Amino acid sequence: MKKTDLDRLAGLKLDSQMRGAAVPGRFGQGAAQLPDRKEQRRLDSAAGLVPFACKLPADVAKTLRERADAHDGGINGLMADLLQKALA
Repeated sequence: MKKTDLDRLAGLKLDSQMRGAAVPGRFGQGAAQLPDRKEQRRLDSAAGLVPFACKLPADVAKTLRERADAHDGGINGLMADLLQKALA
């Protein structure tokens, strides 16, 4: 077989494998479970949460992410706890 024929057959094989793959959850049934951005903002506002952004040094951000993995509230809960302690 020619190289072009081999490439074409490899492409067909890859195409059939992609078509047979399962649909990721974010596009399937699981996508309907997450609220859209507007709904998430409404829920956050009802809970009394406001967005707060700041720039941190990379090493501080890395430490925060590591601690947030072990924290129950994730990064948001960890930052709220740390700021409460710092401001008290």
